[in-house]
Amino acid sequence: MEANLIMEGVKFMFLGMGTVFVFLIIMIFSVNLMSLIIHKFFPEPQAAEETVSGNATQQQQDKKKIIAAITAAIAHHKQG
Repeated sequence: MEANLIMEGVKFMFLGMGTVFVFLIIMIFSVNLMSLIIHKFFPEPQAAEETVSGNATQQQQDKKKIIAAITAAIAHHKQG
């Protein structure tokens, strides 16, 4: 009697775990399909090459300003 109940419990466990596994697989495929559809109808905008080279010099200037600000803050902190 107890062995029968244990086997029934194991059967229901695998049935439940199998159902969850199948649901997760279906969900993964549907999310990937949705992503493909969205990227097909709404592609990412492509940046022009000129703005990339101009943007690089702007980033270098910004980094220099940040370094100067950090250096000034450390010097001010050391003075008191």
